[in-house]
Amino acid sequence: MASASEPVTVRILEREYRVMCAPGERRSLMESALFLDQQMREIRDSGRVSSAEKIAVMCALNLSEEILKLRQENGERELKIDRKISELKDQLDQALARD
Repeated sequence: MASASEPVTVRILEREYRVMCAPGERRSLMESALFLDQQMREIRDSGRVSSAEKIAVMCALNLSEEILKLRQENGERELKIDRKISELKDQLDQALARD
């Protein structure tokens, strides 16, 4: 049976938010909130954006771009691994066929 969620308070840009979280995910949530707070502070401190809403949108755009790049890199890496596995399988098949 899954554990019940519990409320966790996180602080982002001097504002507190209560978020429901599974007990085993508390640490991950806290690390995520800290990372988000740091990213939003960087945007705010750059002086280009001042409202919390605009800071949040800029941060979301930056993180979305990073996620998309990582997904693309991961897909390319998977293709390379699949090709290498196929090459190794062919080499192994050829070596076994000679015996």
